[in-house]
Amino acid sequence: MSQLADAERNKRRLWAAVGSSHDRLVRALQIGLPLAVGALAAVLLFAPFSHRGEISFLLAKNRIEVTDQRIEVKEARYRGTDKLGRPFNLSAVSAVQRSSADPVVRMRGLIGDIMMDDGPARLTATAGRYDPTREMVMVDGRMAFTAADGYRLETGSVSIDLTTRRLSSGEPVTGQLPIGNFSADRISADLVGRTVRLSGNARLRINQGVVR
Repeated sequence: MSQLADAERNKRRLWAAVGSSHDRLVRALQIGLPLAVGALAAVLLFAPFSHRGEISFLLAKNRIEVTDQRIEVKEARYRGTDKLGRPFNLSAVSAVQRSSADPVVRMRGLIGDIMMDDGPARLTATAGRYDPTREMVMVDGRMAFTAADGYRLETGSVSIDLTTRRLSSGEPVTGQLPIGNFSADRISADLVGRTVRLSGNARLRINQGVVR
C-alpha cells in the first residue's frame, strides 16, 4: 500500500513539475486566456490585454486524481492580474490528460472573469482542449463573451494558435454593442496586431437614434 501511495505521489509531482504537460497548460493559459479575452474585447471597443511577461499568475486546485490511464485536476482555478492590475480568473470543472500517450488536456466547464475599466466581463465555454504538441487551444461548442453596458459576443468552435497568436472561429458570430447588433459567418483575430475581422455576410444594425 505504501509503495502504491508513493507511486501516486510521484505521478502527481511529475504532473505539476516544471516542463510537464500540466506546467505547459498553465503557461499556455497564461498567454491564451488574457489574449483571447483581449481580442474579443477589442471588437467590443475594449483595450486588449498585454503580453505574458506583464501578467502575474496563480494556479489553485481542489484535488488531483491519478491513475494508470489518466490524470485529472478537479475544480482548477487560474488567477492573475494584467499589467494595469486588473484581476482575471479562469475556472474549470475539470482538466483531464487521458494518458501519457495522449498529451491533449481536455477541459470542461470553463468560465473566465475579468474586471474591465467599465465593469466586469465574462467568457464562458462548455469545453475546450489544449494540445501542447501543436501549441493550440480549441474551444468545443459555443463560447460566449459578455461585458458591462450591454456588450455581448457569441460564437463557436474557436481555435487559438499560441505560436502565431491568432484566433479564429469555425461557426457564425453574433454580438451586441451599445449602438446596435452585428453578425457574421466567422470571426478571426491577430492577437499581436490587435486586429479583429468579421468575414462572410458581415452585418451591423444600428439602433435608431443612437448615431446622430
